[in-house]
Amino acid sequence: MPRPVLILPGIGNSGPQHWQTLWEQRDSHFQRVNQRDWLRPVCDEWVGVLDASVKACPSAPVLVAHSLACLLVAHWASRSRNAIHGALLVAIPDPDAPGFPADARGFSPVPLRPFPFPSIVVASTDDSFGSLAHAKHCADAWRSDFVEIGAAGHINADSGIGDWNQGYALLQRLLA
Repeated sequence: MPRPVLILPGIGNSGPQHWQTLWEQRDSHFQRVNQRDWLRPVCDEWVGVLDASVKACPSAPVLVAHSLACLLVAHWASRSRNAIHGALLVAIPDPDAPGFPADARGFSPVPLRPFPFPSIVVASTDDSFGSLAHAKHCADAWRSDFVEIGAAGHINADSGIGDWNQGYALLQRLLA
């Protein structure tokens, strides 16, 4: 049986043209973790939903996080004893930056302990929600591999990357 993959969208969920949605449609073993409130996220609540989703998997999953969900993974990893196989963390926002959504509560400070699982952080040089330096700082603290993909905005549907095959190849590295 293939390893489960949990799709973790950020604030607002990932729409129909977002690479996370396209990946989920491509593979039936990919499952979106649905939060109760996509527009006013509360970190503790999101962590509880993620923990229950990881527990429900038949084997240790790989997490595929975008934006706010990257911070979710860091908070979850600092609290949970449940095992995962790895995590792909894309477009980490800076919760202390002026543009961070005011409706997202409890995501700061970001836990900066090393992760007990393999992980890859992917960042863009022109992400309006988090600087390249912030992403690199998180990757270093978490002991994650770091991949900079150039000017790709927030690495979402607005970036025009479609299926984002480069990201899918990074996910395959974690699944191997």
